[in-house]
Amino acid sequence: MITDFETLIKLCDEELRQREYTEKHYRELKSGWIELSEWMNTHKYTEFNQEIGYAYCDETFGGHLVQKDMSKKIKLKIRSVRMLISYQKDGSFEFRTPKVEYIFSGALGEMVLNYFEYCEQELQLLPKTINIKKLHLHEFITYLESRKYSINDLNMQKIENFFKLKKYLPSVRCSAGRNIKNFLRYLFDVGTTPSDYSIYVLKSNYDKKIKLQTTYTESEVKAIIESVERSSAIGKRDYLILLLSAQYGWRSSEITHFRFEHIDWDKNIIRFNQIKTGNAVEYPLLASVGNAIIDYAKNGRPLTNTPEIIVSAEKSRKGLPLSSGTLHSVITKYMRKASIQNWQNKKHGTHALRYSLATNMLRKNISMPIISTVLGHQSTESTKTYLRIDITKLRQCVLPMPPVYSKHYRSGVKL
Repeated sequence: MITDFETLIKLCDEELRQREYTEKHYRELKSGWIELSEWMNTHKYTEFNQEIGYAYCDETFGGHLVQKDMSKKIKLKIRSVRMLISYQKDGSFEFRTPKVEYIFSGALGEMVLNYFEYCEQELQLLPKTINIKKLHLHEFITYLESRKYSINDLNMQKIENFFKLKKYLPSVRCSAGRNIKNFLRYLFDVGTTPSDYSIYVLKSNYDKKIKLQTTYTESEVKAIIESVERSSAIGKRDYLILLLSAQYGWRSSEITHFRFEHIDWDKNIIRFNQIKTGNAVEYPLLASVGNAIIDYAKNGRPLTNTPEIIVSAEKSRKGLPLSSGTLHSVITKYMRKASIQNWQNKKHGTHALRYSLATNMLRKNISMPIISTVLGHQSTESTKTYLRIDITKLRQCVLPMPPVYSKHYRSGVKL
């Protein structure tokens, strides 16, 4: 681990340049490092670590976590320090600056940490999935500790009181309930608890399919793709990512696991098994996609033995597969660049482009079985979710209001 402050700054500076940060953002982050350097000189520190970084933030900004009431300038200063810490620990910048720390201590905390280890090693869950579990279980454990409850004290009333206290939105209630239930079942399965307390977590009636999904018009998707500057290596990579997401409707996992072996160049076909469902899918190799792959492979892709086509250009992870979080950042970058209206208040990841593809096909009167095939669904039942978001088609389904014969109404006026 690099502890020399000046060396760490040089490496992080190079990483910023490599990632092609805008000049304005680059200067703002550098400014944060300069102020940190001055503070370290005052305290006669020459080596840097997390403890020193947190001490600086706590003393200067009143904390090392981002809070809602902080100004944008202070948030960026904290971000700049945390970037140094995460690069020092992991060789990369953390994806987002967290707003809360999840500290698990004592007997309950040890149970939770063992569960996270199980999720990571045995279930091989993604970090973002585990982070959601951390949020919900931290709130649940805090609730138990505040009332001096042990796991063995749990019953249906105590768990329902927790949910009433939190006042979760229906979608969050559903997610939190599922995570708490899985944790309690794990404790019983490994013999930590004598009874299966997961039965006390009542099932939520929330149906996520009732939500209207975010979509973008064909012209907006086109503007996003055309906003990419394809002269640079990162531009060539990002252009390919956007094409795969917008023209095929691929999920993040399908883009990050896309390999050269999936392409049959002779027959112009792409074949693979979906990561999420395991279904075998087949796509025509579109000329735009084929040319983008060739351009990226020849002129933008770092030299690497990694079988995945799309890889990282960051110095610390050069040649390694991308994460789903990186794909989200890529799409966000070009939505901003293309000046898409109100994109900040809408979903703006690969799934939004996937829904957009389905919706735009539906608007062209393309049949549901064909849309299902494109999206890799085994049946049209999964695809019917997209019907909810075609308002134009829904208007065609409106039934005329029958005449109302009632003494309470006359000529449309209530008596």
